[in-house]
Amino acid sequence: MNNSIRTAFNLYLNGSVHVSLAVFSLVQMTFYFCNIPFDTVVSALAFFGTLFSYNFIKYAETVYKSKGVFSKNMKAIIAMSLIALTIAGFSFFMLQFNAQLVTLGLLLLCLLYAIPIYPKIPNLRNWAGIKIYIVSFCWAGVTLIVPIVNAGLALTQDIGIKFLQRFFLVLILILIFEIVDLQFDDKKLKTVPQTLGMEKTKRLIFLLLIPFYFLEFFKLGFQSIQAWNNLVIVALVLFFTWKASPQQTKYFTLFWVESVPIVWWLLIVGEKFFSFV
Repeated sequence: MNNSIRTAFNLYLNGSVHVSLAVFSLVQMTFYFCNIPFDTVVSALAFFGTLFSYNFIKYAETVYKSKGVFSKNMKAIIAMSLIALTIAGFSFFMLQFNAQLVTLGLLLLCLLYAIPIYPKIPNLRNWAGIKIYIVSFCWAGVTLIVPIVNAGLALTQDIGIKFLQRFFLVLILILIFEIVDLQFDDKKLKTVPQTLGMEKTKRLIFLLLIPFYFLEFFKLGFQSIQAWNNLVIVALVLFFTWKASPQQTKYFTLFWVESVPIVWWLLIVGEKFFSFV
């Protein structure tokens, strides 16, 4: 990989474009399974809102302490983030009112996650053991509840099942991240691998994959093809879990692990394409 391609790829990962595409993919799955026409506004809000919020969480402190001196890559990330904030802001005002309320609730949770309430009270990100549940809840909320509410659909039991499945998937992916980040995470965070150890965390992932997979059979309009698609995702997650270790590079999680929702969506796209052909 030459330097220019490597630089562009690192900007793609470090600028949160890849994780934003993962969120976008889950929104498209919601449209498909809930029979909602493609919604440009919700899709833009999910993609650009994720890009800005992830970059804000990752780089706000660095930008604050830099005193206006930035590297070339950081300037690009700041520019991308400001453009994303603008588009996400316009998208928010084009949502239905109820969807705006849901989005504001998730935004408040994100702010509490990133910003300390008081100087002596840490942000939710640094509260021991709570981080993974907040992130999982926000992902499920943005990718499922916001599109559903904006389309004027009811929050039924079936939506609750879909929500739980999304929640479990994101939780599993975060646990893989935490295994890889064992050598970097502050011990005060008390992440699951820090508390249980790496091997027990992997066993926990195996256990969480069970409800993730079998929840599919309780959905309304169950499709056998989706059970097979989910089996592919389970196999992929099992492989990543097996390979997860603190010795892995950042590309393992930032690209490969975060690709799981994208692969999930592409399986649906492929199915639709071949059925059409």
